[in-house]
Amino acid sequence: MNLRFTFGMAWRDSRRARGRLLLFSFSVVLGIAALVAIGSFTANLRQAIEDQAKTLLGADLSVGSRSPLSPEVQKALDALGGEEAREVAFASMAVFPTSQNQTRLVSARAVSGAYPFYGDVVTLPVGVERAPREPGSDAVLVEESLFTLYGLKVGDPVKLGQHTFRVAGALHKMPGESAAVAMLQPRIYFPLERLPETGLAGPGSLLRYRTFVKLPPSRSAEDIVKELRDKFGSQRLNFDTVEERKRELGQSLKNVYAFLSLVGFVSLFLGGIGVASAVAVYIRDKVSTVAILRCLGASAAQSFAIYLVQGVALGAAGAAAGASLGIAVQLIVPLVVRDFLPFEVSFFVSWASVAQGMIAGLVICVVFCVIPLLSLRRVSPLLALRSAFIEKARRFDFWVGLLYAILLASVAGFAVWQTGNWRVGLAFAAGLIVTLAVLAGVARAFAWAARRLNVRTLPYVWRQGIANLHRPNNRTVLLLVALGLGTFLLVVLALSRETLLAQIGGRGAADRPNLLFFDIQDDQIEPLAKLFAREGAPMIAQAPIVTMRLSQLKGRSVQQILDDASQHIPSWTLKREYRSTFRDSLSSTEKILSGEFVSHVAPDVSPIPISVEEGLAKEMKLALGDEMIWDVQGVPLTTRVASLRTVDWQRLQPNFFIVFPAGVLESAPKTFVVATRCATPEDSSRLQQHVVQQFPNISAIDLATILQTLDNIFSKVEFVVRFMALFTMATGFVVLVGAVMTGRYQRVRESVLLRTLGANRRQLLGIQLVEYAILGALASVAGGGLAYVGNSLLARFVFHVPVVAPPLILLWSAGIVVLLTLGTGALANRGVTRVPPLEVLREET
Repeated sequence: MNLRFTFGMAWRDSRRARGRLLLFSFSVVLGIAALVAIGSFTANLRQAIEDQAKTLLGADLSVGSRSPLSPEVQKALDALGGEEAREVAFASMAVFPTSQNQTRLVSARAVSGAYPFYGDVVTLPVGVERAPREPGSDAVLVEESLFTLYGLKVGDPVKLGQHTFRVAGALHKMPGESAAVAMLQPRIYFPLERLPETGLAGPGSLLRYRTFVKLPPSRSAEDIVKELRDKFGSQRLNFDTVEERKRELGQSLKNVYAFLSLVGFVSLFLGGIGVASAVAVYIRDKVSTVAILRCLGASAAQSFAIYLVQGVALGAAGAAAGASLGIAVQLIVPLVVRDFLPFEVSFFVSWASVAQGMIAGLVICVVFCVIPLLSLRRVSPLLALRSAFIEKARRFDFWVGLLYAILLASVAGFAVWQTGNWRVGLAFAAGLIVTLAVLAGVARAFAWAARRLNVRTLPYVWRQGIANLHRPNNRTVLLLVALGLGTFLLVVLALSRETLLAQIGGRGAADRPNLLFFDIQDDQIEPLAKLFAREGAPMIAQAPIVTMRLSQLKGRSVQQILDDASQHIPSWTLKREYRSTFRDSLSSTEKILSGEFVSHVAPDVSPIPISVEEGLAKEMKLALGDEMIWDVQGVPLTTRVASLRTVDWQRLQPNFFIVFPAGVLESAPKTFVVATRCATPEDSSRLQQHVVQQFPNISAIDLATILQTLDNIFSKVEFVVRFMALFTMATGFVVLVGAVMTGRYQRVRESVLLRTLGANRRQLLGIQLVEYAILGALASVAGGGLAYVGNSLLARFVFHVPVVAPPLILLWSAGIVVLLTLGTGALANRGVTRVPPLEVLREET
């Protein structure tokens, strides 16, 4: 093949169509930009994790426990020869006297020592970060959000339990913790030596003890952890190292990166569809040129190669533009996700990620170009003397089928590669293909119905507008896919958010509790009940809580199971401290799946029949009759699984993994949790204040506050996802413009013929308005309907909650999509009705 002739002819032939070709390339620009931006930003994250690794923990080693460290463990830590700092953390109610004694559940941190050893604590004002750690200090650092919410100033009082502290400043940033985590339970740091004075560390208090260690350079944290686990395995210590933090953070960021990259790939895939449609129209206009080339001696392969070169150039231009835009977008991404990162991310361009995005975009563009280009093989020289059209092949085209197979395999392979899980990847690919197939099927079905619909009784403008949906060269399928896919992504996001918030808040259930009190001691239950009665708050539910740890499972010790890699039982199920309860009946949030719930047994019964939550049973591979031995604060209890039950964890009521029958744990050390409901926010605030004043150790969870906080977090997460979803919506808009522009010449011819037959400009504009209004409405209904189905599947199989689907979201999205379609159509077809008829009619002669 003569390459000089091929490239030269491709260049000369493109002279009158370069503007159209560049417009086609814009279809893939945003998809490439999304892949480049996310890929490069992920490389920045990985580098930041390596550069700031030690600030992820603030120390080399952290040792945690639910009780003070034993003298033996403390001696072993002291022998390491490093610096130490201590923290005792717990949930408590803080009282703000300067704000009318308002209360808020906080994460109280009693601290001592020079922690963090790595990284900087950022405070307002600057320089007060060490105030809670100074000997004899009464100073506290208060979360910046609380500082703003309650209008605090330096020197204002804050009460924790029975002790009043003075505010030293606002905490803006602490190494190793992101702002999103602090939003859910804001932190207050106070001196460890003041903990006894608060009265919050008495019997039954749920405290978490942590010792942070800065090791000498010669010591390895990983080796030390292994030694301590071997030596003190029976004490159930929790260890954290910098390497462990890096692994956990890397895994979580990998999941986020995979999701965002998949959204970017959807945008790129949609752009490829736009390119294929545009090239198909472009090639249809070039049939006569190809036929003439065939008459002059060019082979079918040469003719195909000429336009393939144009397609590759189109893809290269789109890849270059997309990479440039992606680098620019990368500057914005850190601002979008900074609240969810525990460190600062420095900007640099990852050229490997840029190359990957460009290659992916170029391959998609070329593959989608080649599919319509294959029709050039059937152009006969005889067509130069006939009407320029390509007859459709009546038999199966092997090469077209092969390209479609390669395309489907590429989509599935990319999804699996990004997610790192073949099931998830294939599910995503299947969902994308099904969504596109449904949208295309709806479009074709509607075009078929429009052709057979009896519209004789409708006005002339409506008849012509509906006819445009099924006439030759119509853009119905492409427009519906472009708009429908963008609508689907944005609507399913909004519906998922509504579903989660509705389940957490228990909307529509006036009898559900909205206030939860915990850490209640045995001797406080009756006085608390009397206080509730005085305030008119019913005690809807109460449950005793007994802390315990699993000692043996099915005749094997926990340590043996942890050491056996073939068991595949998550370590958290074996090592956690369980807060179990006992009662003689099921609660309203529970339902027995199998077995029999035993309500009461004699104190000397062994093994004790217990009920296990189904999710935990699956994780631990438990079945009815399996034996479990528990360590209840030093006392072993042998139990057997008597029943499995489902639990509605989203309901704000006392829910538990393990439920014992009555008659066994009554004498064990325990605390209580109580649920109630207040009619108004004012009643809730007043009740919390009375409880905190009379019982400082009792903490409360206010559902309204939790909902507000979660809504804030969801809004930030939603913004991050919507930021990426808008790439798909914007790509849909570009494809929409391109599709309308490719049909512009057809619209000009139609308007000229209609004007020749007597139609006026107002009627022509009305015909366009009807056509695009129907397309927009159909796209919004199809995309919105798929979004409702997708939300239902997510709610059932991912979130495991009832479906919430407000119809207003669909109406809102429908209005926006219809307006967008009308505006795009009007803009792209501007001036069509002003083309002189003689100009078009001359082209026909």
